[in-house]
Amino acid sequence: MQEKAYENNMRTFHAGGALTGIIRVPGDKSISHRALMLSALAIGESKIRGLLEGEDVLSTAAALRAMGADIKRHDDGTWIVHGVGTGGLTQPDQALDMGNSGTSARLLMGLLASHDITVSMTGDASLSSRPMARVTDPLGRMGGEFTTSPGSTLPLMLRGMTPAVPIEYRLPVASAQVKSAILLAGLNTPGITRVIEPVPTRDHSERMLKGFGANIDVRSDADGVRTISLHGPAELQPRDITVPGDPSSAAFFMVAALIVPGSDLIIENVGINATRAGLIGLLQDMGGHIELQNERDVGGEPVADLHVRHSALKAVAVDPAIAPSMIDEFPVFFVAAAMAEGQTVTSGLEELRVKESDRLAMMAKGLQEIGVELQENEDGLVIEGRSGKPFISRGESPIHAALDHRIAMSFAIAGLASKSGVTIDDISPIATSFPNFETLIEQTMTEEVQG
Repeated sequence: MQEKAYENNMRTFHAGGALTGIIRVPGDKSISHRALMLSALAIGESKIRGLLEGEDVLSTAAALRAMGADIKRHDDGTWIVHGVGTGGLTQPDQALDMGNSGTSARLLMGLLASHDITVSMTGDASLSSRPMARVTDPLGRMGGEFTTSPGSTLPLMLRGMTPAVPIEYRLPVASAQVKSAILLAGLNTPGITRVIEPVPTRDHSERMLKGFGANIDVRSDADGVRTISLHGPAELQPRDITVPGDPSSAAFFMVAALIVPGSDLIIENVGINATRAGLIGLLQDMGGHIELQNERDVGGEPVADLHVRHSALKAVAVDPAIAPSMIDEFPVFFVAAAMAEGQTVTSGLEELRVKESDRLAMMAKGLQEIGVELQENEDGLVIEGRSGKPFISRGESPIHAALDHRIAMSFAIAGLASKSGVTIDDISPIATSFPNFETLIEQTMTEEVQG
């Protein structure tokens, strides 16, 4: 459990006994963003239950409100959205602040590229260091005009075009955000906007677009290459949406239960979409006890309850092809690999260097500071597992999380399997995606340890 004696946002997370009980993690962040955006473009009232109320998703809601969508939260946690119709968003009075949310920025760029408005976008220091060219380049081909800061970063100015030009675009790198941005631009674009995806990525956009009534077609060839075709302009219909639990948030408690002796934890209502479930299968391959129970469909997405028990993990060589299905989970996976027996090898993870931080470099440095032997390569880490031995801090300085919520949470989980605790310099970014993270840790600790 964590001590709260540190000033400001520094925290130390200690081993506090087994994690037990039944918990639910917040709603899926990717689905929450998309639910708000498509509801704002539908004509009529949509209801969203289980929406993630982290800072990233709230940035999306605030931006949509600033452009005319009526978005309200009821006391029971239900969000009501009265949409303005495709193409109906209006000029905001001031710059749209994306905070730390790359998803908000990139998807809204796509949505607005086919609107006849001019928008300025800003973000915090972390977001303003992240490259946007992968989105602005294809959207520029559709007619959007972008004036970015040096390095193709935020702050930027976007001038949309109506009517925009439909394109066929083959993704040069696997990116659900780029795919989704192009498809969102296609909603208000006459003709067929087509995205070719050599490596499948999370398909929440395609599923939700179909659910809102868009004319969208998805086909795969014999080599697994997916072609997504969207016929525009689209007239979206309102709908009721239930957001499943976020598998990227559940990942932290999966790993915690696997590496903390005596743990026996059930995580309810977790999305198990095949394009997001890579970590589950990988941890099972390492010998992790993760049982899927009560599998069902919720709002067009597959969901299950995960029963996770402490396990003696074995090292693996990770197939780079799995990366798109667990790209956000690699930081906490590295923690699991550090507790396994043997050498875990990862590669093909260059994408991790352009997330909220350089996640390969930050995880490598932090793991070394808590006693893990590893090698950092340009595209991955080679980790020498500790065979279940607790982490041991090698210095007095806290782990630097680089304003990255997933780095902070990953080392918090490492602290639960440490000898003397793991201190993190700033846990405030955790609120962007998992506001009740600390509370759930406290709730899952065994009563005799907490008392």
